Amino acid sequence: MRDLDVKDREILEILSKEARIALKALAARIGLSRSATSERVINLERSGVIRGYRADIGEIDAHVIRAILLVSLKRTPAMGLLDVLAQHSQVRRVSSVSGQLDLVIEIEARTIDDLNRVRDAVATHESVEDITTAVVLRRDIDRQSS
Repeated sequence: MRDLDVKDREILEILSKEARIALKALAARIGLSRSATSERVINLERSGVIRGYRADIGEIDAHVIRAILLVSLKRTPAMGLLDVLAQHSQVRRVSSVSGQLDLVIEIEARTIDDLNRVRDAVATHESVEDITTAVVLRRDIDRQSS
């Protein structure tokens, strides 16, 4: 991957906030010609710096309960626990992390009972030392990678 210069960073800054901006408007904002801007955007896409464009959509379904489970394990890896988590459709993401915690589990459930079923499956698993549940009240910034 090539090093990003000031203009590349300007392009990325603008596109991260306005993914649907017209190329002509983008070029005007960064002070380059349309063709030079187009070439830079294409190069950023080809090199993998820009991995996609997406709509940042607000809550479509207000009836979804989102929660994060913060898990400390007795020992790692805990492949059995990962197998259990994979069986629950409410589990959206599981990340192994460094530090005091071992796993961060993101859940989307239709009901508190659904959330509790997943939480109970995690809490009672033999490899789990401790678990903290944090219900997400709102997402203030959400930039998911593609």
